[in-house]
Amino acid sequence: MHETITLRPWGHGDLAVLERSNTQEATRFLGGPESAEALANRHARFLRLWREGEARMFAVESSREAEAVGSIGYWKKSWQGEDVYETGWSIATPYQGRGLATQALAACVADAARHGERRWMLAFPRIDNAASNALCRAAGFTLRGEEDFEYPKGTPIRSNVWAFDLAQTASVELLAHVHRGDAVAE
Repeated sequence: MHETITLRPWGHGDLAVLERSNTQEATRFLGGPESAEALANRHARFLRLWREGEARMFAVESSREAEAVGSIGYWKKSWQGEDVYETGWSIATPYQGRGLATQALAACVADAARHGERRWMLAFPRIDNAASNALCRAAGFTLRGEEDFEYPKGTPIRSNVWAFDLAQTASVELLAHVHRGDAVAE
């Protein structure tokens, strides 16, 4: 059976999803593991931002697993004077390498195209994060360049800037096929 994912709106019981991804290995490009208090604050922020219409955060569920395997979402951001969405994701280490992040990002882009009012979705993975940069490329994002960034706040990093044009209906439809696990002709 082909493994598929479902994006479920972030809920009150999803703190454990953040805890599963809060390992040294999973956070090595994000400044390392967060404290229990920081995770609780992030969880509360995900709930609040959804409620306020500022973000759409999801738990990533797999057809093969009893527990959520990660998180993904997008939030409103102003970048270089333009209103855009920024996306971010995390798949817990035991579930990586199975194509789940690819499916989750495709579903996230499709959700933004359906529910959003902004044209661009951006991702800012560190330039040395090969897996996240490959994911952006595979999902049809275009590399716009590099920029200096702080993450976490006070920690300077160099990030790639990847952009997806949500107005490209054909590209979003292609991603929907990837999300469903359909064969995609190249």
